[in-house]
Amino acid sequence: MSKPKAWVCWSCGKDSAWALHVVRQQNEVDVVGLLTVITETYGRTAMHAVREDVLVAQAKALGLPVCRVPIPSPCSNEVYRQAMRRAVDQARDAGVRHMIFGDLYLQDVRSYREESLQGTGIAPLFPLWMRPTRALAGEMIDGGLVAYVTSLDPRKMPREFAGSVFNAEFLRRLPAGVDPCAENGEFHTCVTAGPMFVHPLNVTVGQTLERECFVFTDLVLVKE
Repeated sequence: MSKPKAWVCWSCGKDSAWALHVVRQQNEVDVVGLLTVITETYGRTAMHAVREDVLVAQAKALGLPVCRVPIPSPCSNEVYRQAMRRAVDQARDAGVRHMIFGDLYLQDVRSYREESLQGTGIAPLFPLWMRPTRALAGEMIDGGLVAYVTSLDPRKMPREFAGSVFNAEFLRRLPAGVDPCAENGEFHTCVTAGPMFVHPLNVTVGQTLERECFVFTDLVLVKE
């Protein structure tokens, strides 16, 4: 009997990457694709601000196709909902029955996901839900995940963390009150290696700038 097909809501960051890894280990669904929101104005992923060519390289290293959902910037809730509904319809028409999310413990975010998928024929999966974030962060790092901080909220953590590698030293340096997995939006990452990839990505850390109250660090794919 074939397993139900699933897509991963792919942010390019550590939580969605680890959720994919966990689901693959559980082997209860067949992950057949990624779903990623792209801010057309900048040609980058939403919030994590990852270049599209880095996203494509990630998808190749994961062995999965990626469905890109374009949105403008700024983007109203209604425009966002319509764009996501079209993507969900595309997934359903392709036989997808589950959407995998890397959410950890924010109930309002989970409820929004569940409500958005109601009646679509696609059920959400939350493989990391309620995992203690300090232990989870350590599990990711010990498991070989490599990620860089590509955006952060300077109101919640110092600007000098931008561009840092997400590792044990990074966790040790985090200010008190900052969640180790940044579930409260303190920072966002881009994964470049880990057990979910067939090979690591070759990247360099580029320019850091501040825009719209956030600090962003560019991650540049090295062409081989």
